[in-house]
Amino acid sequence: MKERIIFHIDVNNAFLSWTAVDLLKKGHKTDIRKIPSIIGGDEQKRHGIVLAKSPVAKKLGIKTAETIYQAKKKCPSLQVFPPNFQIYYTQSKNLVNYLKQYTPVMEQYSVDECFLDMTGTSYLYNDYIELAYKIKDDIKRLYGFTVNVGIGNNKLCAKMASDFEKPDKVHTLLKNEIETKLWPLDVGELFMCGKKSKEVLNNLNIKTIKDLAYADMKKLERHFKSQAKYLKEAAWGIDYSKVEERTSKNQSISISETLPFDMIAEEKIKEILFRQTQEVSRELRTKKLYTKTVAVIYKSKDFVSYSAQTKFPNPTDNTKEIYTKVIEVFEKSFKKEPIRLIGVRLADLQATKETQLSLFEINNQSENKEDDSIQKTMDKINEKFGKSLVAPASLKIIGTSKTKNKYKH
Repeated sequence: MKERIIFHIDVNNAFLSWTAVDLLKKGHKTDIRKIPSIIGGDEQKRHGIVLAKSPVAKKLGIKTAETIYQAKKKCPSLQVFPPNFQIYYTQSKNLVNYLKQYTPVMEQYSVDECFLDMTGTSYLYNDYIELAYKIKDDIKRLYGFTVNVGIGNNKLCAKMASDFEKPDKVHTLLKNEIETKLWPLDVGELFMCGKKSKEVLNNLNIKTIKDLAYADMKKLERHFKSQAKYLKEAAWGIDYSKVEERTSKNQSISISETLPFDMIAEEKIKEILFRQTQEVSRELRTKKLYTKTVAVIYKSKDFVSYSAQTKFPNPTDNTKEIYTKVIEVFEKSFKKEPIRLIGVRLADLQATKETQLSLFEINNQSENKEDDSIQKTMDKINEKFGKSLVAPASLKIIGTSKTKNKYKH
């Protein structure tokens, strides 16, 4: 069996770097990567959060996710640039198209990260480290931004390697380097080990990844349950996941929005979820896809993100069915604390509507067909005159019947 060789390519400070490249092309005299600068939203609309920061801003103590107001208190001369998702889309596409030439097995992990499975390509490339440097240098020369390239025997190690020293670097984390490169790291640096997990591990006197590798499994299971197996294997550099192209089956459709104020009123939140459900379900039908999973995503006033999801018995693209599940998930998962962001995500998408109908569902097929027909008509009206101009009256009252006239947009 051939030893796996995986590359992880990660754009350095993508949003700010891509904005800098675009500004320089348009004649901007200053490279914003070399001054105190950030990418941030509109302060007036409560989107005034630091999304990305320059290395200079980082040295001044400016942090991602803090408010622009807080950041400017640390640096009054801080320059703020708005996010431009069209630029990010274009640069991300440039990155993907460039990387495709090296292997047919590639996975775009996020807008600024890709995995390349180089296994079995040794007859094409004599030296993988030399190739990694070529990729890094080509991207810098062709597109003006820098990347880190991590090389490992699996996705976990390749990603960990790319997170070592930045920017514009090549690093390896191979099987024979686990003890020297991975184990000395703080346990909080292990991929997918969050802040809360780190706190629990530290309380168990597990400070480094080596400590975790040798920790008692039963003790870990008491505190982490099913996550314990992942943590233990990751500490040993073990990962069996495949590099695979993202298809409609594992992609998702989502929408979220930062609220104009911290919100706790459930009926108002349900109205927002209703509008969001309309939009994602209409996009689902436009793409001729069906969903098996729906999730509600939150961000608290303290910037803590959480989500909850459920599955449908059969794939669907029906707004009413989707919204019913959204409300079901919301009512079970909402922590009844102020939130600053709310969203809906549809996942497990597929191109066919294969169903196993129960007797009850068979009796209601005619009703569902009528719903679908009405839905298609409304999609056409909304497409022509506005995103959410019309919706079925029966759908509008789901979860909001008690106070349906209480709030007005």
